[in-house]
Amino acid sequence: MELTSGIARKKLLNPTFACLWIIMFLVEFVKGALIVAVLPVYMGDVLKLSAFAIGLSFSLQYIGDNVFRSPSGWLIERIGFRVTMTLGLCLTLGAVAMIAFLQTMGFLVLGCTLLGIGTAPLRPCVMMGITAVTEENKNFATAMGVMQISSLGGTGLGPVLINFFVDGSYRPVFWFLLACVALVVIVSLFLPGKTGKTPGGKPGEAGPGTFGKTLWQGGLWRHIRATLREVRSNLHVSPLLYPALFLQSFAVGLLTPVITLYVRSELGLTPETFSAMLVVGGGITVAGLIPIGKLVDRFGTRWFLHVGFALAAVSVGIFAVTKSVSLVWLLVMLIGASYAFILPTWDTMLSHLLPEGERGTVWGLFLTIQGSGMVVGPIISGKMWDVLGPSAPFLASSAVMALLFFLHIGIARNTKSLRG
Repeated sequence: MELTSGIARKKLLNPTFACLWIIMFLVEFVKGALIVAVLPVYMGDVLKLSAFAIGLSFSLQYIGDNVFRSPSGWLIERIGFRVTMTLGLCLTLGAVAMIAFLQTMGFLVLGCTLLGIGTAPLRPCVMMGITAVTEENKNFATAMGVMQISSLGGTGLGPVLINFFVDGSYRPVFWFLLACVALVVIVSLFLPGKTGKTPGGKPGEAGPGTFGKTLWQGGLWRHIRATLREVRSNLHVSPLLYPALFLQSFAVGLLTPVITLYVRSELGLTPETFSAMLVVGGGITVAGLIPIGKLVDRFGTRWFLHVGFALAAVSVGIFAVTKSVSLVWLLVMLIGASYAFILPTWDTMLSHLLPEGERGTVWGLFLTIQGSGMVVGPIISGKMWDVLGPSAPFLASSAVMALLFFLHIGIARNTKSLRG
């Protein structure tokens, strides 16, 4: 798969990487604006839909995004990088249009589901692109740090900036979001396609037309069985990796639905203070992504993940039991620093575990397992809050981070023994 368009791979800033950065930023911008700022108010106050309808729509969006990451990675290997991304973004464009113009509950639920399915190829495509662009120069962590800035920036700015377009009507909001998605569809057309090699790297025909022909002749299940055999034969990872993938996002999912309620009801902080904390913590994370990424590329992933998981476990655990506002500020900064250590380093570790063949499929598998933690975490978090008290989700998240610390020690040792 040719992803560098003849430009020296040592240069991180090339057309492929720039296109991926723009796509990631705008897609996360649109999703952040819709999920956080637009749809809860639009569906509840404007369309008068029930809380059940809103919750169902959001759940199906997350499930669609997560479940279809593995098939998306599989498709990348067969119909190409550009085609997979463009098809997903066209589906996203149709989903946003459906949400904007079809105002019944059924269409809105369907639109949110299609939004999740349409954005599912984004992460596998980005991971595959970064893997290929950085393969020669071994600067995956640096590239991942830059890409995480795009992701976090889009997610954070979307809900903030979109409010400037709300002026008594949501129609300008939807037109603006549709324009953003249309733009990323156009940008995706400039991504590289697929070379004339099979997924395993052997010479052969390639492209969506060829794949469609072979799929018609041989059947879908034959291709799936061949993929499973390829992955089983070539993917040699520690069994501890799979629970760690789930727990890495599960720890965050435990905090997502309760953090705002906790700081308001338990710590007594004003919305302005909480917003300032989010800016400070997020700013520290963003500021640390590229420097830590460069250090990871130079010294390896092990100790950076050790520090990140340990720092997160301690900081979140103390956050759950303290009422001191000054200490809370310090803990927010430490949590931000811990995620600067974790975010680029974790994906870099995963990139080192990829087999030669079926890289897209394996990336999709890793991302599906990891994303499932964000689906399960909020459900368990709410129940823990109701049954065990407000501090319970935070203590649980701290315990999960501590468990990840020890799991990563085992993963690092097993990976070393497998390579040896």
